[in-house]
Amino acid sequence: MDKVVATAEAVADIPDGATIAVGGFGLCGIPSTLIAALLATGSRDLRVVSNNCGVDGWGLGLLLESGQISRMTSSYVGENKEFARQYLHGELEVELTPQGTLAERLRAGGAGIPAFYTATGVGTQVAEGGLPWKYHADGTVALASPPKEVRSFNGREYILEQAITTDFALVRATIADRHGNAVFNGSSMNFNPLAAMAGRICVLEAERIVEAGEIPPSAVQLPGVHVHRVVEATVAEKRIERRTVRPRTEGV
Repeated sequence: MDKVVATAEAVADIPDGATIAVGGFGLCGIPSTLIAALLATGSRDLRVVSNNCGVDGWGLGLLLESGQISRMTSSYVGENKEFARQYLHGELEVELTPQGTLAERLRAGGAGIPAFYTATGVGTQVAEGGLPWKYHADGTVALASPPKEVRSFNGREYILEQAITTDFALVRATIADRHGNAVFNGSSMNFNPLAAMAGRICVLEAERIVEAGEIPPSAVQLPGVHVHRVVEATVAEKRIERRTVRPRTEGV
């Protein structure tokens, strides 16, 4: 089945209030083309699951600045000043989740596993509840995280975490064929396949689209069965989240 469609068509049916899993790690492997297309639709009240929320002026930060995101489930949000402003002023609901737990919640959702136990977060507010998910404008807590079930296995305590499934997934691959079989590069492998599996409808942008059969079966990192639409990645710019360099050494 040929799944290649026009970019605007690929996101046209994402409605207000949709839940969306978005791939990428920092600014690596983010679906920049699809984010730009979603920005153009104007869909609002989006509830996004992604490792982070881009940076000011790039990635998911664009949707945040346009007021299209109402809730984020993330593990790291420290590079976006607008994110902090909206969260602290009661404009954005935020569920902070340990990074490995977030990855496993997406994987479990894609695998049809409704919940799982993990030792991560035991003895903290992750388990006990009370983490501020949303503030009032005056800085008081409007919504806090609930406590989670704790059970003991072989003398060690674990907390119950629920899997994540979403209405849509937006991901980016290095190469994909017209059937949706995909290959990722480096760190972009971290969350893209997991997000793709968790979405009921997965839209994948690829830097290069090839014919079916051109990717060896052993090289496929995301089978096309998880992908419903394929678009060409037209946003080529790849930014660095935080650039750190050593001071110049004389004579070198």
